[in-house]
Amino acid sequence: MARKNKQIVLENIEVIDAGAKGKAVAKAPDGRVVFIDNAIPGDVVTVQTYKKKKGFYEGKAISFSKYSEKRVEPVCPHFGVCGGCKWQNLAYEHQLFYKQNEVEQNLKRIGKVELPPVLPILGSAKQYFYRNKMEFSFSDSKWLTLAQIRSGEVIEDRNALGFHIPGMWDKILDLDVCYLQEEPSNAIRDFVKMKAEELGLSFFNTRNQDGFLRTLMLRTSSTGEVMVLLQFYYEDETNRDLLLQAVAEKFPNITSLLYVINSKGNDTLYDQEIMLYYGRDHIFEEMEGLKFKINAKSFYQTNSEQAYELYKITRDFAGLTGNELVYDLYTGTGTIAQFVSGKARKVIGVEVVPDAIYAAKENAVLNNIDNVEFYVGDMKKVFNQEFIKTHGKPDVVITDPPRDGMHADVVLQLLNLDAQKIVYVSCNSATQARDLALLDSKYKVTRVQPVDMFPQTHHVENVVLLEKR
Repeated sequence: MARKNKQIVLENIEVIDAGAKGKAVAKAPDGRVVFIDNAIPGDVVTVQTYKKKKGFYEGKAISFSKYSEKRVEPVCPHFGVCGGCKWQNLAYEHQLFYKQNEVEQNLKRIGKVELPPVLPILGSAKQYFYRNKMEFSFSDSKWLTLAQIRSGEVIEDRNALGFHIPGMWDKILDLDVCYLQEEPSNAIRDFVKMKAEELGLSFFNTRNQDGFLRTLMLRTSSTGEVMVLLQFYYEDETNRDLLLQAVAEKFPNITSLLYVINSKGNDTLYDQEIMLYYGRDHIFEEMEGLKFKINAKSFYQTNSEQAYELYKITRDFAGLTGNELVYDLYTGTGTIAQFVSGKARKVIGVEVVPDAIYAAKENAVLNNIDNVEFYVGDMKKVFNQEFIKTHGKPDVVITDPPRDGMHADVVLQLLNLDAQKIVYVSCNSATQARDLALLDSKYKVTRVQPVDMFPQTHHVENVVLLEKR
């Protein structure tokens, strides 16, 4: 163990595991755990630490004595700089192994509940080009690589259209190619950048809060439809029209071409007016004959094909016979509610976001589904005696909360609802495990199914069936 610039250098330590947020895990000679940014299990590395705590270090591998046999060559030229696909250097079967292990360890160590054998993780048929939504940012001061900086070359073109460098809100990596979304994604992004530069349009500067072009959002669907949304910092009708018209002419098969003028401090769209340039203001996703209308602000699972597998597992775990009243918590735009409705007597969806409920009702009408009802409400308050008296006590509850899991008051409401079954869909097995522990007094975990929605990343979904004791 050596010291360098007051930072500890740990020499030739073996990476033994993958931990939270995809960080590699090793053990230091003093017994502390070491979390490493840029290594994978099986590597033997020398690490320079940048953080020291009582029980662990955080650091970066500065040299490799041995490369892991689990490694593969990343397909993307931006790997290691872009933060989007941190596990491209780890073979897919090993990605699945560590995701499965994370789910099991979280449920055991955090939940401390009795578990059945965890079912093998369901891998994604597509390991690349699986996302249906991408958001790219414009910048007039693109991120320069270390090689570019050291070359001493004066780089005059600093415009970028791409992703934020991890942890750096004002630094944008200019993309040559991205392996996350199918064509015409790369073609549209590259054309927009080229045409914008040809027209002499200014790219945004986050620090100075100036520049014309802010963001580009692309949505695609399994039905082949494409949505393009350009975000401008201020109105310049002439140049806006020149760019949008060029995109429309180059890609006549675009379903929905939209724009927004957003002069506030951040580029979020939820409070902005979306303007239609041509086409319609939405695209359609389809699943088992059900159509889901998706607009610029809609939430929809970003891996369409794997979402279908996730929903089938959810429906299977619910074990519906056609006689059940189902409550669907955190229903969003009602996709799960409508997906299971064909095998339920009635489904009640609840969501706190009014726009999402409006979309859910619209989709139900579109699909001629008359046994679903959707309500706006705060989950920890809505299930009072009056609500249950009006709608009935549920036989099955499906819950699909955000990453933070369920509020403790929502868990209490679930215990009071006293349904025979709860199907808990989660994108964070750590908070799921915490909630399972709170439900353990009344419910036993009987099935666990991890699902990989995001290949090349550490993220993993998990579905748990709880049955009343």
